[in-house]
Parts: sequence; structure tokens; C-alpha cells
Amino acid sequence: MKFVDEATIEVEAGDGGNGVATFRREKFIPRGGPDGGDGGDGGSVWLVADENLNTLVDFRYRRSHRAERGENGKGRQMYGRKGGDIHVRVPPGTRVSDADTGELLGELVRHGQTLLVARGGRRGIGNIHFKSSTNRAPRQFTHGTPGERRALHLELLLLADVGLLGMPNAGKSSLIARISSARPKIADYPFTTLYPNLGVVRVDHERSFVIADVPGLIEGAAEGAGLGVRFLKHLSRTRLLLHLVDIAQLDPAADPAADVRGILRELEKFGGDLAGRERWLVLNKVDLLPADELAARRQLLLDELRWDGPVHCVSALSGEGTQALVYDLMARLEALRAAERAPTAPADEPWDPVST
Repeated sequence: MKFVDEATIEVEAGDGGNGVATFRREKFIPRGGPDGGDGGDGGSVWLVADENLNTLVDFRYRRSHRAERGENGKGRQMYGRKGGDIHVRVPPGTRVSDADTGELLGELVRHGQTLLVARGGRRGIGNIHFKSSTNRAPRQFTHGTPGERRALHLELLLLADVGLLGMPNAGKSSLIARISSARPKIADYPFTTLYPNLGVVRVDHERSFVIADVPGLIEGAAEGAGLGVRFLKHLSRTRLLLHLVDIAQLDPAADPAADVRGILRELEKFGGDLAGRERWLVLNKVDLLPADELAARRQLLLDELRWDGPVHCVSALSGEGTQALVYDLMARLEALRAAERAPTAPADEPWDPVST
């Protein structure tokens, strides 16, 4: 199924039903008086998050969503039926804004969360409400008000704990396939990943986290080069970033340090706080190098970057080092979650992961 992360739809709430002006007409009851009932309220349009959805592809084929109009009032003081609401399902992580004004209307991040996007019109009132001691036969009534109509821009931001960064062919898809349940396309050419992949990494029966793989980044991605710019936004809700580097590049002109710095520049250009997000360095394809050469390349890279953060050496192909990476990630995420639940705790807890 094709991944679709943006869509524009039109929503229209139902109009309110009109009130009526009628009079009671029964045998032997002269001057029965007004008995016109109210109309019904118009139905509203709600968005609801559904964890069974993971793209916005359905909105390619159904762009218009309309709630039911309220019924008009009737005689004998009978009120019109309220128009039925409609609930439009969207995947968790959907950000909703007004397509015309750009106003942010809300975000749906939890399963079952709802958002009112178009309110139904108010009912009109019948002439029974205008009866008074001086107005015994009122002929006044009001019409229902129109329901809200608007165009919505839906933007899906994946909900993941960990995001993968790296140049094309750094091994991101191979890593997510190794440590999670995701099965992305893997091939020996750049830009194999054409859309984001989510994988659940299960440490044990009760502990797990979600990892996101986005298309590889190249220089100029923030301005539209390559595929990664479209999907950088999916990293905005992650707690931690893994920066994958191919440490076994055969090209003698290759400069892994320059690649790392280039991606960091793209994060800074993209904006938000992505560049300041906690980031770990993961050196991939270590199974292709002898131990002494790996140690030399690793130290050279760290010196050039002046890197003082966590570092892991792994092989996504053989699985070497991936278990230690997963356990360290789980421990760090648990610490971050605990800090979020305790507002008085310091945001940055001391962290000294085990490097491999």
C-alpha cells in the first residue's frame, strides 16, 4: 500500500432545521393557540484517531464529508429530529489545520481521541416560544443556522520513540528489519526506502518501543533535494535519534565525518528542535572490517566529529552489537518516560551508556 502522509478534505456540518409557525386546530377547541415546534440541530463532523490506520490514503478517494441536516419542526409542538454526527477515522499522529487560513485546529495522537472540526447549525425555534399575554397568535419563527463548512489539511506525523538518520545505503532499513517486526524493502542501491517504515522493537513481553525509518538524506534535503525532506517531519515526535554511518565504505574519497556534519546541517535548516534532539552515533557494517581497522576508523571519526555522545558499533546484516543497542535504547527511553511523568525531575538526567 502506498504511504500517504498529507491530504486535503472538505467537511460540512449539517444545517439546523427550521422552526415553524402553526396553530392548534381541533374540533371544539377554538383559538387553540400556537403549537409550532423547533427544528433539530444539525449534525457535526468529528475526526477520531484509529490505531488500525497508518496512512491517509483513504482520503485520496473520498474528499468530501457531510453531516446530516436537522429536520424542520412540525405542528402539535413536535420538534424536528437532530441531524446525525459523522466520525471520520484518521491514523494517530494526524495534525489538522484549516486549509484556507493555516490555523492549527488540533492533533490526534491517541487511539480514540476525537476532534470537532465542523459544528452543526443551531435549530430554529417555532412560534410556541413567541406566545405572550399581548401576543396570543404569534406568527414569528426562526430559521436554523448553517452548519460550518471548511477545507482541512491533514498531515500525518508518525508516532515513534526512536528515529533513524543516515545517508542513503547507510543500512537503516536493514537495521530496522533486524531489531523490529518491520519488513522494509532492502536492496544494494540508494534510495531503496521511498516512504517511512515503523517497527515495534520488543525487548520482552512488557517492554517495547517504536522505531521509524525514513528515506536517506543528502545535501540540500531541507530545500527539497532527494526524498528525505518530505519525511523529516516524521522525526519531530521522536524522543531520540540514531545516526547511522557506513563505517566500511570502500571509496577512498568517502568522508563519513563530512556526511554526519552534512545531515546535521539539514536538520538545522529544517527547523524545530530536531538538531538539538538527543542523537546517538551507530557505526554500521562492522562485520566487513578487521578489528584493528575498525578501531582505527572509529577513533578517527570520533576525533574529527569531536563526538562525546553514545556510540555503538553494529552489523545490521549479522546482528552483531544490535542486542546491546536495543537494551541501551530501552533503558534510555524508560528514563525519558519517567522524567516526563515527573514534572519536578530534571529534563536531562545523567546518562552513561555502555559503548561497544
